[in-house]
Amino acid sequence: MSGAENEDGDRWTYGVRVVSNVIDRARWRNTLTYRFHPRFTAGVEYNPLAGKVSPLANVVAVTETHRRPALILGTSSDRIGTPSGQSFYATVSKSLEHSTGWPVAPYVGVAYGTFEERARVIGGLNITAGERWSSTILFDGVRIHPTVNYTRGRHQFGVIFERGRHPGASYSVSF
Repeated sequence: MSGAENEDGDRWTYGVRVVSNVIDRARWRNTLTYRFHPRFTAGVEYNPLAGKVSPLANVVAVTETHRRPALILGTSSDRIGTPSGQSFYATVSKSLEHSTGWPVAPYVGVAYGTFEERARVIGGLNITAGERWSSTILFDGVRIHPTVNYTRGRHQFGVIFERGRHPGASYSVSF
């Protein structure tokens, strides 16, 4: 989770993710978001196999500095293992590259999921390798999902391992 403002010229992002051996809502996910402001993005998520549509929003409430972590607030569909529901989250994230020399950025937060009607601690670690490669280890409060991503210009290609074992692929393009 990046705590920096997004200043590039692309405002729209379309993303698609497919994952094997998961519930219908999570098996095929499409998102379309619009960046209204460098710190505010909103859009819609559509899960065609489950017939579900849900709102997406992400606000960088406090930007990251060399000393201060970012505070990010948002909403999306509930965690990957739930058949329905909305999630509302708050996270703090901090790149440690400036202070440690390591290209890592941990985040931690809390998410409230409407499917289970409970809050849970979430977190993860983003690791960058050069300008094009990154990996994020996501903890959704119940399970861990590692990802690997390759970025080329406006395009990002990814691999996700839901619960570390069910493979999936993702693609997004900004325009």
